[in-house]
Amino acid sequence: MDLWSRLSTQSLGRALSPAERAFADALEAVFMTGTHEFPEVAAELTRQKVAGPVSGLSTWTPETLATELAQLNADLDEAYRRNGLGA
Repeated sequence: MDLWSRLSTQSLGRALSPAERAFADALEAVFMTGTHEFPEVAAELTRQKVAGPVSGLSTWTPETLATELAQLNADLDEAYRRNGLGA
């Protein structure tokens, strides 16, 4: 594995699932348009029919977005606690 590949996951305690990677990519694409506020991000995720990796939902509100991110973060934090660096 090359250096960049190792650095790109150095803070993960496990690899992202395909659903998590797709969600992360969709969020990044939305943010790159200059959209950052949860109501607008949620509307764009709904428009694109992006499925949440935890909930499976594809209809988003600011509240469901916050819940999804919190659950995903908690799971990644637990994996980091169990496994340490470098998934």
